[in-house]
Amino acid sequence: MSSLKLNPAVSRLEEEGAFFVLDKALKLKAEGRPVINLGIGQPDFAPPAHVLEAGLRAVRDGPHGYTSPVGMPALREAVAHSVASRYDVPVAADQVVIVPGGKVTIFFACLVFGGPGTEILYPDPGFPPYREAVKAAAAKPVAYAIREDRNFGFDADEVLSQITEATRLIIINSPANPTGGVVDEAELAKLAQGLQAHPQVAILSDEIYSHLVFEGAGFRSLLQYPALADRVILLDGWSKTFAMTGWRLGYGIWPMQLVNAVRGLITVDHSCVNVAAQVAGLAAITGPMDEIDRMRATFAQRRDVVVDGLNNMPGVTCRVPGGAFYAFPNIGGTGIASKQLADRLLMEANVALIPGDSFGNNGKGYLRLSYAAGLDEIEEALARMDSLIKASV
Repeated sequence: MSSLKLNPAVSRLEEEGAFFVLDKALKLKAEGRPVINLGIGQPDFAPPAHVLEAGLRAVRDGPHGYTSPVGMPALREAVAHSVASRYDVPVAADQVVIVPGGKVTIFFACLVFGGPGTEILYPDPGFPPYREAVKAAAAKPVAYAIREDRNFGFDADEVLSQITEATRLIIINSPANPTGGVVDEAELAKLAQGLQAHPQVAILSDEIYSHLVFEGAGFRSLLQYPALADRVILLDGWSKTFAMTGWRLGYGIWPMQLVNAVRGLITVDHSCVNVAAQVAGLAAITGPMDEIDRMRATFAQRRDVVVDGLNNMPGVTCRVPGGAFYAFPNIGGTGIASKQLADRLLMEANVALIPGDSFGNNGKGYLRLSYAAGLDEIEEALARMDSLIKASV
């Protein structure tokens, strides 16, 4: 019998709830259950045809060797040009770091700024890997509240009040997972202004859903605040925008003074991103964007169906999400706890959702529903949910 002892820092990490539910839903489906999975956050579209063709050519014809740890020069230049043009801000190719998915930028930012005695602020409810990356970096996780009465945004003064001498990083996510909320521009500007009094605090702005903002939501990138330019890390990528979740391809825009530190982490972690994915990513970011417009319009149509359906259920209310492809209904009126209702929906109604408390303490009393599924499946799932809730309330 072995007596292996795990690193306590690893033992404390919690698995992301969406993948736990995904595995459970897949197992039930394999057993013949008619499960509709509205738990996982991945577009149900295929990547654009020209992107698939570029990736196929790269697999067949190469190149097949290592690239620079921070990415192919052509891809870094294309990303810099795309971001600079979109936000009308200066971005150098040397600031761009290509990584295997957005989570790597989260972990690297926490590693760079964490360590014993430090604090990192993150949103609650928020993407679970934020909290776990902070813990893995041996920093203290400090949650700031995302509030339904602010359209799932934050109070800038409240966030600023939580900054201490130990704070080294604050994580912002807009449009947000799990709520679909888009931070109010006035609050974002107030936060940016207030952060000028805290020059030791870096900002990780997770904008992975930035192309999926619905009309009237008023999205603004944190790169557009010049006073913060030397300490904003932008996280974005191809997973959500181009329906390339499985390709594991993302990028960070880092302040120049941090790029070498990140390069060092890459060389001891994953060496570089696989070449075929980088070639496909180059085709995506330099090619036509009409597929993105079509996806966004489809998500907007689904969102409206979802919000109407949820608001017609007894004990359920749901705000209209400003972006991404998530709804975050308040189920407090049902009298059923989030995890209990999510479990019942899966086991009794064959609908997979994520309980809100998987995203933090402030997610209690909510569920996350992904409408990255076909309209027929969404309508059937809503009907099943309505039947179960009506029978339970």
